[in-house]
Amino acid sequence: MTTTDAAPTTTETPSAFTPLEAAGRDHLWMHFSRMAPFQEKPMRVIDHAEGVYLWDDRGHRILDGLAGLFVVQAGHGRQELASAAADQAAKLAYFPNWGTTSRPVIELAERLAHYAPGSLNRVFFTSGGGEAVESAWKVAKQYFKLTGKPQKHKVISRMSAYHGTTHGALAITGLPAMKQAFEPLAPGGFRVPNTDFYRASDEWGGDEAAFGLWAANRIEEAILFEGADTVAAVVLEPVQNSGGCFTPPPGYFERVRAICDRYDVLLVSDEVICAFGRHGTMFACEKFGYEPDIITCAKGMSSGYGPIGAMIANERVMEPFLTGTDFFPHGYTFGGHPVSAAVSLANLDIVEREGLNQRVLDNEAAFGATLSKLKDLDIVGDVRGDGYFWAIELVRDKGSKALFDAAERELLIKQFLPGALMDNGLYCRPDDRVNPVIQLAPPLIAGQAEFDEMEQILRGTLQQAQALV
Repeated sequence: MTTTDAAPTTTETPSAFTPLEAAGRDHLWMHFSRMAPFQEKPMRVIDHAEGVYLWDDRGHRILDGLAGLFVVQAGHGRQELASAAADQAAKLAYFPNWGTTSRPVIELAERLAHYAPGSLNRVFFTSGGGEAVESAWKVAKQYFKLTGKPQKHKVISRMSAYHGTTHGALAITGLPAMKQAFEPLAPGGFRVPNTDFYRASDEWGGDEAAFGLWAANRIEEAILFEGADTVAAVVLEPVQNSGGCFTPPPGYFERVRAICDRYDVLLVSDEVICAFGRHGTMFACEKFGYEPDIITCAKGMSSGYGPIGAMIANERVMEPFLTGTDFFPHGYTFGGHPVSAAVSLANLDIVEREGLNQRVLDNEAAFGATLSKLKDLDIVGDVRGDGYFWAIELVRDKGSKALFDAAERELLIKQFLPGALMDNGLYCRPDDRVNPVIQLAPPLIAGQAEFDEMEQILRGTLQQAQALV
């Protein structure tokens, strides 16, 4: 408070609220959250975590079926990572990555370049994933200006895909409802169909490869429609998050790579979720058989023990910046933070030492099979995914794949499922930005016991949900 006559910022604490919960109600503005319910009902406060489990401040244990937010690959409570942060903070807590840098930042850049395919050797650090996507679009536009094609500035992405919340990344995002409050956005973002084969399978007679070729060809169609001399980049997730884990059909990325090469368009693999073992490889483009020009990544790089992201570019993109006076006039205060870099190095040591990538490859089929048991429920239309990244699509009618109406979606996805799943002991993600789904992406240390526990909690909760609609 800066004035003495201003109204108090707190009200009398209801008996249902602890003092901490009341402080949260009165002062915290949470991300992507309706705030009105917290005026009457306390927000859940996570107090501590260990392995694959969380405990709230009332002592309730919850299985972390989302790795925080597709982040905590190595699991919670890793003392090795906490010690790496403390040691680096004691030695050098902060220095900007602007013309001068620090040892862990160089070592991490070298490590990421080693993991990345082909000539993707140049690492530009950011604070997180949205900033990495923003950086990729900016560098694509500048690259073509420096190489004599200044009109190439547009970017193509997929319908319903999410790529971040900055004005540039949001312009690439294919979710109209997420953009309406902030329009007008940066110009130049254009959309093509995604790879939702569950909804397309009947039309394509079950031929996923033919559907994938059709979907990829829509990218070529968009490039030609906009004018190949105006399109700078195509931005795609290996497995699309929003909409519920849309995997790439066979041959899809091979065709996309050929299209980008033909029209001199940079292919950006947005791996903010998919990198660092989520699909059993350090970068998912390796698993799905394509080499992009740029990778954007974040989340699992540090397992969430420090905020960090990166744009990784190939030598072709870097080349015009290596001579003369040209430079990339872009950066972030905390991009390439020494502590986050040191923690990321320690986290990647764990991923390698404990064989977490291979663990995902060994267990992904069992994870999918365990979740697929839920298909016997009337409300479950599809179970799909890859690696440790799966979605359950909810439907009104399995035979017709009919959707719930707006009121039913509100009841299920917004009001009932988030709280019920947590109360029943599972943290995961009910989402209806496209069609209603529940997403699961546990820490990579999870195994069959955790898969079974997730299935049982989901089964009981979805049976309750069925009774509501």
